[in-house]
Amino acid sequence: MNKIASFTVNHLDLLTGVYVSRKDYLGDQVLTTFDLRFTRPNEEPPMDNPGIHSIEHLVATFLRNHREWADKTVYFGPMGCRTGNYLLLNGDYESKDIVPLMVETFEFIRDFQGEVPGASPKDCGNYLDMNLGMAKYLAKKFLDEVLYDIKPDRLIYPE
Repeated sequence: MNKIASFTVNHLDLLTGVYVSRKDYLGDQVLTTFDLRFTRPNEEPPMDNPGIHSIEHLVATFLRNHREWADKTVYFGPMGCRTGNYLLLNGDYESKDIVPLMVETFEFIRDFQGEVPGASPKDCGNYLDMNLGMAKYLAKKFLDEVLYDIKPDRLIYPE
């Protein structure tokens, strides 16, 4: 079998950042998949399930209600390794194109008050597995360490 694209990324040199993971072409439509890397693979502990689950609910809700990006948002969800999330957008984008959106998104999480959207037994299959405090911590860490002063090596995958 051929190795899939995400397994060809050098995770030994991969930093936290915002990366274009792939682009898929469906007729004249382009879907851009972003790798939002929160923790350094094999160097930092992965995110815990309740924190990443809360981030998933908050980001999905925020983006699907965003005045500019709602209709372009296809999917947001965690990586199995728990070092980041994937964001799929309808359109042909580069990493730098979404940095302002990511700042807005993770400031929303950092400052969020109240119940996590969809955290009820009717709305979620594992509604008890939430931790808003951890989601806020991870959002602040991503903002402070990556997004607020993002460098070119955090926007393009290492060779």
